[in-house]
Amino acid sequence: MIIDMPNTRTREIAGKIDELHKERGESATGRVLTLLISTEASELERALEVANTASREHPCRVIAVVPDLNPNPDEDTDESNLNAQVRFGADAGAGEIIILWPRNGLVSHPDTLVIPLLVPDAPVVAWWPTNPPSNPSKDLIGAMARSRITDAMLATNPEATMERLRRNWSPEDIDLSWTRLTVWRAMLASMLDQPPHLPITDARVTGPKDFLPTELLCSWLRLSLNVPVHVETDADAEAITGVFLTRADGVVSLERPHEDQAVIKQPGQPAQPVSVPVRTLEDCLTEELRRIDPDQIYADVINTGWDLTHR
Repeated sequence: MIIDMPNTRTREIAGKIDELHKERGESATGRVLTLLISTEASELERALEVANTASREHPCRVIAVVPDLNPNPDEDTDESNLNAQVRFGADAGAGEIIILWPRNGLVSHPDTLVIPLLVPDAPVVAWWPTNPPSNPSKDLIGAMARSRITDAMLATNPEATMERLRRNWSPEDIDLSWTRLTVWRAMLASMLDQPPHLPITDARVTGPKDFLPTELLCSWLRLSLNVPVHVETDADAEAITGVFLTRADGVVSLERPHEDQAVIKQPGQPAQPVSVPVRTLEDCLTEELRRIDPDQIYADVINTGWDLTHR
């Protein structure tokens, strides 16, 4: 169900949502959080598709704010500077979706639009699918959130975006470039837990050129192992393809020549195939909605490890 609400106000939107809940015999109390999405019109539908998938594990109210920076001068705006759309049922995952298109003066006040629509007593998570503000914690949307999710890898300039996020980092911030590494970090930690527990003397990572997750993985390895970490560019790769750790008895490696299938190699042991699929955006967002508390390892990597590998 999709309901368009042109030239509306937040109280009318809230009233419509209450009406729809009554018609369906349900309430918003089953929502575990409110997900605020700040995005551009061109990215809206993809962001909502990802949010819909994540909401099936985390039922939530999704509120997307899409500033209308080029309003139609012929449109009648005597009553309102806000257009909206409400999506329910099959069009909204396990929750409801509210899309707000503020224009003119309301563009500068997204917080006043969002506050009346938040689910009572539920945590707020803010997500910027592409280009985030330089300082998410000071952003009007971000300031309301218990967790702030960015994705510097999908920004126009990933490296510059990460540098700005690092300078303005706060404990509630997390970037999906880091979340994409969860399976790699878990597998590598598991490998190093196996005997003979010899110290690592050198590390090498292979992957595409100028790939932000590769840089974060190198920073994590440098910080965790306190050894030199080298990057080997793979021109044909679209994601990380391998990690090679040198120790006295040889090289321990986790290689992923294909998208889903990886191989663990350890000295004196047969190669062990494992599943290490490329993580989707849906996977990453779902994980971060599951864990909305500060990530101390990420904090250490971007505040300390990053500097060790970017001197």
